[in-house]
Amino acid sequence: MRINLSNNRLAIYTLFLLIVISSSCKKSPKPDITDNPTDRNGGLPAVGTRTQLTLDSLFLYAKQIYYWSDAIPAYDAFNPRQYSSKSKPIDNYDDELFAISNLKLNPATGKPFEYNGYGYPKYSRIDDLTQANPNATSAIKTANVDVDNNGYDVGIRPIFYLFRNSDKYQLFVTAVYPGSPAETAGVKRGWLITKVNGQTVGASYTNENETVFNSFSAASVTIEGYNSIDKVPFSLTLNRASYKSNPVYTAKVIARSGKKIGYLAYARFARLSSNTGASDASLDPVFADFSAQGVTDLIIDLRYNGGGYVNAASYLTNLIGPSSTSGKTMFTEIYNPLMQAGNATILANQPLLDGDGKIIRQNGKIVTAADDNYSVAANTITFSKKGSLSGVNNVVFIVTRNTASASEIVINSLKPYMNVKLVGDTTYGKPVGFFPIVLENRYQVYMPIFETRNSKNEGGYYTGMVPDVLDEYDDPEYVFGDVRENYLAKALNVLAPSVTATQGIANTETRRASTVEFKGQQIRKVNPNSEFVGMIETRHSRKR
Repeated sequence: MRINLSNNRLAIYTLFLLIVISSSCKKSPKPDITDNPTDRNGGLPAVGTRTQLTLDSLFLYAKQIYYWSDAIPAYDAFNPRQYSSKSKPIDNYDDELFAISNLKLNPATGKPFEYNGYGYPKYSRIDDLTQANPNATSAIKTANVDVDNNGYDVGIRPIFYLFRNSDKYQLFVTAVYPGSPAETAGVKRGWLITKVNGQTVGASYTNENETVFNSFSAASVTIEGYNSIDKVPFSLTLNRASYKSNPVYTAKVIARSGKKIGYLAYARFARLSSNTGASDASLDPVFADFSAQGVTDLIIDLRYNGGGYVNAASYLTNLIGPSSTSGKTMFTEIYNPLMQAGNATILANQPLLDGDGKIIRQNGKIVTAADDNYSVAANTITFSKKGSLSGVNNVVFIVTRNTASASEIVINSLKPYMNVKLVGDTTYGKPVGFFPIVLENRYQVYMPIFETRNSKNEGGYYTGMVPDVLDEYDDPEYVFGDVRENYLAKALNVLAPSVTATQGIANTETRRASTVEFKGQQIRKVNPNSEFVGMIETRHSRKR
């Protein structure tokens, strides 16, 4: 299957994109592209403004590499330049990407695969690299902490919990990012914030949510309230700063009913500390300790983990999986037919970069993403056992609707080989991944490029994974690892039922019923760029 573009038209866009590529190696300004009268050649304009050409390029990339490219019509029928009404180019690109994301329908739901009900794509996104966390070195720079562990905020994850049938709410700290100003100041998960910058909060979500979130995005914010368990008050000012964060919230070993259960709360699948992927400074000590203490079962808490790098997900999977899995299929990445056949020629405009961000050359030729192999055989990932923890056959994953993509691939990959159980709420549902496409040397485009399947060809969880123990109540009142916390208590009860575990669950249910009847679905500001959701495949975009 090939796209029917004339040689002249393809040459025009190849020239344009190569100009952009060459500019990435220089500090000189990019060439100015003026708006000339349209010269239609087979339906594709020969010239245009920079924004118009980028709109065209976004369409052409989708036509070749989008996982559901079969749903994309011809250029004239789609007319990418119609998305030109906004003053900011990225807003026009967002509109076009949203239109693309609505083309392919999921027969199981009758709605687009990328539908999420919020007016932006469930999976696709565009990032403006100039709007950046100043220390970020790659994608997702607007996230609180990016997938390279760079933070630029005060360091907390505040969530609104609404009262049922009411506009009243409570504002909880649901996570504190390691290494952040908040952690340094002693802020803990479970703190209930009652005042923000001196103003009492909680009376009206409708009237207050924007002001509250804007406050946490400012250079500093003052918060007051109390620890929700022992009612100890707090009042402090947090100043935004750049910091490096560890993706491990906490790790510990819990003794229960003769078992030693390793518990890990993991924030994101961040870049591995080793360029070769042979080790990781965050995860290796955790699993070495689990092994030394004789851990027999695992609880992996991924409730807020939206994903990250595919190789990091593979690494955690190799740490968890039994030694007997080595050499067996972990998962397969499936690309569209054009890519599998090696005919996605537009990828020749995406050079592969080394660890210093420099273009790679072999025998004098620029190596590009088009040089890679996208066949099923070449993209079947196999197990290679990591660490000394072995003999674990039971693993419980704590999940919520924030659990997505790279988190889900770990779960799906282990299911054929271990006794895997889920506790919590239905997951996000993202069995597709991507690698970044750079336009204008400024915008990184992420669109679904491949789907993942495990060794049993299982996948397709677009509506999410439903837990074995389903409970929508993400208890915000206890720190990660506290055995009284709702999801952890239920996970422990799966692995080692006991009177103590059952009592912990009962106490949580009693407190929930007697103190406040929360809506089950926590409410968060709708912002597609606030946290990363996805899985990034680096093998086809940048050599590390």
